[in-house]
Amino acid sequence: MLVEKNAPLQACNTFGIVARAQTLVRVRDPLDLRAILADPELGPQPKFVLGGGSNIVLTGDVRPVVLKMEIPGIRLLEETPRAWIVEVGAGVSWHEAVVWTLAQGLPGLENMALIPGTVGASPVQNIGAYGVELQDRFESLDAFDLLTGQTFTLDAAQCGFGYRDSVFKHAAPADPQAAGASRGLGLAGRAVITRVRLRLPKPWKPVLGYLDLERRRVQAGIDQPSAQQIFEWVCDIRRSKLPDPALIGNAGSFFKNPSVTPEQCADIIAREPKIVHYPMPDGSIKLAAGWLIDACGWKGKSVGKAGVYDKQALVLVNRGQGLDSVTGGEVMTLAGAIQTSVYERFGIRLEPEPVVI
Repeated sequence: MLVEKNAPLQACNTFGIVARAQTLVRVRDPLDLRAILADPELGPQPKFVLGGGSNIVLTGDVRPVVLKMEIPGIRLLEETPRAWIVEVGAGVSWHEAVVWTLAQGLPGLENMALIPGTVGASPVQNIGAYGVELQDRFESLDAFDLLTGQTFTLDAAQCGFGYRDSVFKHAAPADPQAAGASRGLGLAGRAVITRVRLRLPKPWKPVLGYLDLERRRVQAGIDQPSAQQIFEWVCDIRRSKLPDPALIGNAGSFFKNPSVTPEQCADIIAREPKIVHYPMPDGSIKLAAGWLIDACGWKGKSVGKAGVYDKQALVLVNRGQGLDSVTGGEVMTLAGAIQTSVYERFGIRLEPEPVVI
């Protein structure tokens, strides 16, 4: 394992916020985690797991030991009559995994092209885009328990996937003897994902439920697009709407799309007939957070060096450069002002997606 002291983190977070880690360890093999736990200096200290840094807001220097996940590797683990099982190291970039599977003739991830971050972080957030979520393509994962030093495997049910949610975002119960308490109920700050196995179903079927994709299909005059065609459409759509973090610092979609009851939605529609909303399988209605923010007049506005992207109000961006970068405080001040505006107008509380550190 490679240990760095007073390590700069600006290049390790897609917002480009200037911060440092007191100690950073580059984890390139699952065995490194066992060595870290056994180390007399590193073992007792609090830990923070860092993947691609695409879903965090740093509000200062990081005191816990930063575990920078860089475990490589991607392979076709198994093929059955019903699916391909692909195993990927936690440090592989998600988009790289999508590209690799398509190049190998293994479709199924194309709707999730260009989602930033690493494969190891994908189950934490249950990432998703254009009608497909990780849980739809998930087989199992391997993880390391920072408390016990044990490795373990979880399937989809044990990961407790929800909308941008999983057991990895929740702390374990305070009382381990509480009724129903188990390791699977809360793994935040405890589990480090080392490998993920994806299940790509056979026969492949295109997922074209989103309006943007349907428009592309109609424009191209294609009844049955290939996985590669869908991949290219998704990449074009995302690039037209979302800023490239290499050019403009950002953490992707900053707020979750809120869900309301049909009755709540009807009440809002009575006041705001143009509100963008989608019915969900469980009967709830999902509202487009970007539309709510735009309706409150935030698109293109700034607080200090934190701004709302002028092409997509759901994305907050870094309007600074280099060492004169946005601060985490400015980002959270802007986010708070947006939340207040949306609540005052619509009675809806927006929940941020990124982890604030």
